[in-house]
Amino acid sequence: MVGYSDGDKEIRTIESDTYAFALDLNTKSGDKKIILLVQGSYANKTNITSQSDVDVAVILESTFMPEYRANVTGENYGFTKGTYTATELKDEVERALNIKFNYDGIERHDKSIRVYGNTYRVDADVVPAYRFRDYTNDFRFDANNYVAGIEIRPDSGGRIINYPEQHIKNGIEKNLKTNYQFKRCVRVMKNIREDMNDNGFRISDQISSFGLESLLWNIPDGIFTKYSSMKYIFEELVDYLYKNMGSFSMYYEANGIKKLFSKSEIQIAYTNFVKDLKAFYAYE
Repeated sequence: MVGYSDGDKEIRTIESDTYAFALDLNTKSGDKKIILLVQGSYANKTNITSQSDVDVAVILESTFMPEYRANVTGENYGFTKGTYTATELKDEVERALNIKFNYDGIERHDKSIRVYGNTYRVDADVVPAYRFRDYTNDFRFDANNYVAGIEIRPDSGGRIINYPEQHIKNGIEKNLKTNYQFKRCVRVMKNIREDMNDNGFRISDQISSFGLESLLWNIPDGIFTKYSSMKYIFEELVDYLYKNMGSFSMYYEANGIKKLFSKSEIQIAYTNFVKDLKAFYAYE
């Protein structure tokens, strides 16, 4: 980004066995610090051929969004209010991308900035975000004792809090505990969704790749390791989801922090998808 430097630091890997890379950048004056983080399906190695774009979060670390316990404020931690707005951050990222790519293939969306691919680059979604710090379980007024996430401010208003680092870490742990079947099954699930769509099943727009990964993340590890054949493993997974649809309200995102279904209509969409998945996989 314009005005930022990596200080000759190397790109680092957030977790092993992933494509989750990060790069720390600072302004020369040191008043702003950002992290470029590769996140999402590509970073987690759960992407499929038809969904090969890359998600990159531009996380502002020097200005963060906190959440405190009742009757606690930033003054208890000695924090001061920042002045760098979300709009300024997104404008700066958009300007840097346009300069980098000569104003070619850059399109601003509500939550992200789209970089369209060509012969020498892949499609990418660049997501400007604040660092989010959850201090609700800190009782020592320790500025470093927080749960880290990112907070996205869409142009249309509101706020979205995600936990990409925890998502990456939990995916690795789940994969290890399931003898590396978890991520294989996520890719199978995504491909089957494409097959269902091609075969006339009406797949709701509410069904996201992240949602499908999270759905499988909630399944007990032993279901993944019951058989050696992927056909039978996936059959067991589908059967488990079908029999436990009544428990979907208790499911969490793959980050282990947020509930998977924040709205009843989203839960209904996934319930209907699992019913269709059961019928489709039985037919297959």
